[in-house]
Amino acid sequence: MKTFSYIIIVVAVIFIGINVSMLDFKNLFEGESLIALIGILAVLCAVVILLIFKLSKSIEEKLKKQS
Repeated sequence: MKTFSYIIIVVAVIFIGINVSMLDFKNLFEGESLIALIGILAVLCAVVILLIFKLSKSIEEKLKKQS
């Protein structure tokens, strides 16, 4: 599960890079730039959820070792 989450995070960073390349900074909230911004926000949310999941798993493992 650990390697899977790292792979997903790497893929997410690649998607962020692709979406940043699609941005038009002159018209940021129009057309494809808006879609790219939504994509960047969605990927960032997914990364945050994965990081929270990894943190909860590490806390769970530490609690099991204490018991």
